[in-house]
Parts: sequence; structure tokens; C-alpha cells
Amino acid sequence: MSDSYSQENSYQRHATEKSEAHRHAPMAPITTPVVPDAEDKPFSHGLFDNDPATSSARKGWLKISIFGVLVLFVMIWGVLPIYWAALGRSYNNVHNLSGYVVDFDGGEIGQAVTQAFKNITGSQQMSWLILDAAQFPGGPDEVAQALLDHRCWAAVTVNPQASTNLNASINAANASYNTTQAVTAYLTSGRNENIYRGTITPQVISILTNISHIFSLSNSQLLASRSDISTLLQTAPLLVIQPLAFTINDIRPFNVPVASAVDYVGLIYLLILAFVLTNQLLAARVESGFEKRLRLRPLIVIRLLWPVTLYFFVSLMYSLLSLAFGVPFGRKFGHAGFVIYWMMSWCSMTALGLALESMITLLTIKFIPIFLILWIISNVSVAFYPIEVLPAVFRYGFAMPFYNVSTTVRAIIFDTKNQIGLNFGVQFSWILISCITLPIFQWLVRRRQIKAWEASQRAAREKA
Repeated sequence: MSDSYSQENSYQRHATEKSEAHRHAPMAPITTPVVPDAEDKPFSHGLFDNDPATSSARKGWLKISIFGVLVLFVMIWGVLPIYWAALGRSYNNVHNLSGYVVDFDGGEIGQAVTQAFKNITGSQQMSWLILDAAQFPGGPDEVAQALLDHRCWAAVTVNPQASTNLNASINAANASYNTTQAVTAYLTSGRNENIYRGTITPQVISILTNISHIFSLSNSQLLASRSDISTLLQTAPLLVIQPLAFTINDIRPFNVPVASAVDYVGLIYLLILAFVLTNQLLAARVESGFEKRLRLRPLIVIRLLWPVTLYFFVSLMYSLLSLAFGVPFGRKFGHAGFVIYWMMSWCSMTALGLALESMITLLTIKFIPIFLILWIISNVSVAFYPIEVLPAVFRYGFAMPFYNVSTTVRAIIFDTKNQIGLNFGVQFSWILISCITLPIFQWLVRRRQIKAWEASQRAAREKA
């Protein structure tokens, strides 16, 4: 009985102590859920709201937008004039294009033609050189070969015995005599269809037409005193009306319109393809986190070798597109012509693309379009017209990728002067430059990245 009473008192005492402890324990603070202010909710503000966050965001938006417009202003006046100058001032330098005039006749026709070309002057006229026929023992064919060797841009020959044949035909009233055999003008429009279409061909035709007209007038005055003039007019009127005519012989004609897609316009697309691939490779490295996992050396290796490998297949698809649309790559080198063009496309895409790959390291994705515009304009400006008719500053074009691709394409398709070895050398030079600059730029960026990472680690340790 006493044990039961003692145990009960123990329970009561324990309950009393627990109650007292609970009563004197500090109370937990009552927390109320924080409801965000409606003014701070995203997607809920007007354009001209004056709350601090919206005002700050609007200020940053205006700053970035205006900066972008100012950058465009700089590009318009600092980059685009390169192309405008290449087109707008080309006609002022047409005199830099030389033409040969060779008299193989030695008679009155030869004298009339050479004298007319001597009198041609002006900065918008070709410079015509009157050369002795003795310099071309092979005759007019050797003059044509000089044109194919790019020693001149046009050549006019007064063919052997032109005056003798004309006089003999007049005396015999030979109606079968072809007066166009007297003078031949040689052209190679496949060398640069733009300058021939707009300048060289019209000038040559205009000059020779004027010579023909003047000679016809003077010759008809001489024939007017002949007793048989009426008979001559009846049997061979052309010998009186137009005793001197000419033939235009375009020995390398631009007769493949689709070739413009591979020797000029298509080069822009080739560069754009390289730019798209450069952006994709950057996204692949960054978004996957692969770039931060690699040491500097293996990162440089994949940035140099992997794009070149991909360019190989992209350039093949690009080349096959031209082949599918009928570009005749086999005219000069047979089946090897396509392979040469493919390899040139690969090398030029590598030269163009690695330059972008190198510059995007420093400029980042935000500013690389500025370099892209400069890269396009500087290449395009020297590929439309011959560099000889451009202002002297455009002499840099001989070392640009576009110009050398265009020269190779014209050699393959139109059988113009073969400078393919030099053209490949230029592309390799650009590739070498990128192989030097890209590791340097990547090293500089990696140093900055390491310093930023170390700073963040120190901050995290200090916070902990």
C-alpha cells in the first residue's frame, strides 16, 4: 500500500515539474508568410512605371539599345565605305587596264587603226599600247596568248595583208570578200565578267565602230572618182559602204551564268556557313561545360582541329551543290577539276572560319558580328572588279581569301591563267595566322577565367 502511494506521488511530482517547465519555456515566434508586393511581380509592369526596379531595367535597356545604334553608325561610316569605294571609283581607274594594238598589216588600214588608238586619252579609257608586230613573230595567235597570260586586258590586231586584200577585192569587185577579216579584237570575259560587260567590251566596240565609220568615209571619197564606181556599188556595195569592219573574238567567254555562285556571290555564303558553325561550336563547348573541364592545351587542339575536320565535310556539300546545278568543273582539268575546287573551298572555308574562331575568343558572341561585317566587306570589295581599277588601297585584295578562290574558279571553269598554286598558298597563310593567334587569345582568356574562378572561391570561403 505504501509502495503504491509512493509511486503515485512520484507520477504527480513528475507531471507537475513538466507542466512548470513547459509554462516557463520561451515561446516560439509566430511567423507570418511573406506575400510579395504586387508591384515587384514579374510580367506585371508598364513601360513607364516609376518603381526602382523598372526604372533601373528601363535605363539599362536604353543604354544597350543606344550603344548598339552607335556601333551600327561606326560600321556604316567605317566599314561599308570600303565596298562603296570599290564600286563607285572603279571607273576613274580604268586607265590602269592596258590593251595591246598590233599592226600586222602595215597598210592604210593598219595606219588608220593605230592612229585612232593613239589619240585615245582619259582616265575612264583603257591605256592602249601600240606594239611592233616584230614582238609577236607568231602573228595574231601570239597576241591572243599574251592576253591569256594576263599581260593585257584586251588586244586588237590588224591582220596581215588586210589593206592588200581590200584593194584587190575592190579592183576585182569581189562581193565575197568579208570585210570583218581586217581587224580582230580579242577579249577574255571569263577573267572578270563585270569589268568586261560594263567597261572593256563596250569601249572596244565603240572605238572600232568609230574607226570603221571614219575609214569608210575617207575610202568612199577616194572611190568616188573611179569610173567603175556604179558597177562596184551594184556588185559589191559593202566594199564601198563598209570597207573596214571587225570581229570580236572572246577567247575565254563567261558562258556559265551559274559560275557567279562559286566565283563571287557564293563566297559570301561560304563565309556565312563558317560563321554559323563557329557559333554552334562555341555553344557546344560552353553549354556542355566541356570547355571548363579541359586544360588549355587540349582546348586549343580541339578548337583548331575539330572545326577543320567539320569544314572538310561542309565544303564537300557546298561543292556538290554547285556540281548538281551544272557548273562545268571538268573543262580544264577533267574530273580533277571538281576535286581542286573542293579542296580550295575547304582551304578557304578554313581560312575564313578559323579567323572567326580566333576573333570570337576576344570579342565574344556579343561583338563578333562586327568583325563578320568587316571580314565580308573587305573580301567582297576586291572580288567584284579587277583590283587594277580600284583605288591603290585595295591592293591588299591580292592576299584575301575571296580573291584567290575566285581566281582558282575562273582557271578551272574558264581556262584563264593558272595561278592555283599561289591561290592555295594565300589560304594556307591565313590558316597559319589563325593557328598562331587563336592559342594566344585563348591563353589570355583562360588566364582571366582562372582569376575569376579563384576570386569566387576565396569569396565563398570567406562567406563560410
